[in-house]
Amino acid sequence: MASVLTLLLRLLVMVVGYAAASLAASAFLHLTVLGAQGFTAEEAHWVALGSIYFSIPFVALFVAYYAFLPAAVAVVLAEYVGRRDWLTYALAGAAVGLAAAGMLWQSGATVVDRDATDLTANPMLAGPRLLALLIGAGICGGLGYWLIAGRSAGGWRAGT
Repeated sequence: MASVLTLLLRLLVMVVGYAAASLAASAFLHLTVLGAQGFTAEEAHWVALGSIYFSIPFVALFVAYYAFLPAAVAVVLAEYVGRRDWLTYALAGAAVGLAAAGMLWQSGATVVDRDATDLTANPMLAGPRLLALLIGAGICGGLGYWLIAGRSAGGWRAGT
């Protein structure tokens, strides 16, 4: 009975760690995208408050949705192997970001052209900036997961 409770507690820690990873990746996306927008000093305060209270948690839901499958593979693999170092989770996060970029590219995401009525392929999906942005968000997410759940990975097994 104690081993079942230990596994359930570990699963809860993994879910909380995944939520923290999604929030960290969303915060990275906001810091890089909003920082490049060039807001004035008066606007920056309100933009930051809006991001903290609404936008970062909202985008974290999308991050969690799109990164779930590759992140689940990375988490289960790291948990099984019992890796506890930060570099493993940073590299796994980069791989998750790369996989999310691949899924986004493979889906053929479209955008409405303002001057036409048809849907055209988004040229931003082909550039290296989006790939670098998603890999960076994955690294931040991997480190966020490591802070909550990765430092005790594999501890549920007997003898560790």
